[in-house]
Amino acid sequence: MGNANIMIVEDNRIVAEDLKNKLVRMNYTVSAIATSGKKALAAAASLPPDLVLMDIQLGAGMNGIDTAAQLRRDYQTPIIYLTAYADEDTIDRAKATEPYGYIVKPYDDKDLKSAIEIALYKQASERKLIESHQWLHTTLKSIGDGVIATDVDGKVVFINPLAARLTGWPEEDVVGRPMPEVFRIINEDDRREQEDPVARVLREGDVLGMAKDTLLVSRDGTEIPIADSGAPIRDDKGQIIGVVLVFRDQTRERQAQKALLQSEARLNEAQRVAKIGDFKLDIETGAFVLSDNMYRLLGYDPGEPIDDGRINP
Repeated sequence: MGNANIMIVEDNRIVAEDLKNKLVRMNYTVSAIATSGKKALAAAASLPPDLVLMDIQLGAGMNGIDTAAQLRRDYQTPIIYLTAYADEDTIDRAKATEPYGYIVKPYDDKDLKSAIEIALYKQASERKLIESHQWLHTTLKSIGDGVIATDVDGKVVFINPLAARLTGWPEEDVVGRPMPEVFRIINEDDRREQEDPVARVLREGDVLGMAKDTLLVSRDGTEIPIADSGAPIRDDKGQIIGVVLVFRDQTRERQAQKALLQSEARLNEAQRVAKIGDFKLDIETGAFVLSDNMYRLLGYDPGEPIDDGRINP
């Protein structure tokens, strides 16, 4: 991974120049040499480096660990510490800055190059992972379905804005809560409480759909017709590590369905009163579909098998 911009933070100018020459021979670009923490921060503000080689024991002013911590916080810059010696307390403090490696002085070219290549590769991999996570997070927040994810204990770890709106739970209040507290469902007909779908998925380990006529009871008591499915989340070993629940508001669909049934009922009643009926031909099967009143006019009970010869379009 040559051509990476590397900053050297070393208070010994001779050591810094020697290190620079080594890096140039390895086809890296030295973006800056800083002899103090303050100068390192100023150089990074001007041109953030791809990697910093940081001497733990700087001179007066900010030490290497404090400088590294600020660089990590402000620029997420990977750090490799350079040190000739360090006590246990110093090493523990250095670990807190999440360094990408350590090089013990004096170091040879092979060790130096290996440490740099590993650090750059790790940084590139982490950036791809972060970008992938951000893309997925943005996608889940933008889709037209409610999405809730839980851990293996059934506690909420993610909820998208639509799910938050439908359940009535703000995103900032829901993480860590048990799923039944956030997602309460009942049957529309008998009003009975339904089993937590996450618990079912965790128990059965398979994709599950919800029963028909399910109502979501939001935090304020509003009842919303929904359709949903739950699926296990598995790790690369196939072990279940959580559940994702996807659901949508079916209010308009249920209203349209009820309106259609009411319209058909009114039509049947009008035909009964007027002593008329109707039928239609199913193009796919070739069978006739009769209204209830048409059955009666032909002398049959609704749904009773009928001789198609008695129907002449």
